[in-house]
Amino acid sequence: MEDGAPRCLDCADLGHLVFLPRGDTALTRRAREESALSAVVVRFNRRRSRYERQGVLVEEEALARAEQRCLADAEARRRRRARDARRRAAEDARFTEAFAAEIRRLFPGCPAERARAVAAHTSVRGSGRVGRSAAGRALSEGAVISAVAASVRHLDTPYDRLLMSGVPRHEARRRIAAAVRTVLAGWSGDRLDSAG
Repeated sequence: MEDGAPRCLDCADLGHLVFLPRGDTALTRRAREESALSAVVVRFNRRRSRYERQGVLVEEEALARAEQRCLADAEARRRRRARDARRRAAEDARFTEAFAAEIRRLFPGCPAERARAVAAHTSVRGSGRVGRSAAGRALSEGAVISAVAASVRHLDTPYDRLLMSGVPRHEARRRIAAAVRTVLAGWSGDRLDSAG
């Protein structure tokens, strides 16, 4: 786009550039470093009402140099990715165990296997669940209670069936709130007076 109107690449003096699709971060970064001129390619996603990055335009020689650099250290980057994956897996296992321990502390009546299952489900990296929120990572009492209440709601009440039969979410939650409180109170030794 130029002055509010679309222009072809040649008219915009970008016709000599080649397209590098998104997906390889190292190659993209290096190609942009090597290229004197580059441009980001976006496409408007109507469903999401936003522009989404498709890749970059870079000089052909710059792309060739970037590919050579990537080939030269590909093995080192592969080893680093493997190390990072192992480190993240170990961190995730420690966090899941700590979350399960906090569930067992707050809910001593909760079966140990259930506490582990709730912790594993809520702490999946990138899931957006309460266990991955800032409060969840800090093992705040509210986040732990929310995770356990969600598990009870889905596994120990007819909540999912209500949703599938067309009952609005807020109404379905209202209908099963007493059942959730009862289970949580039983697991906590009546320490909690509200959850759901």
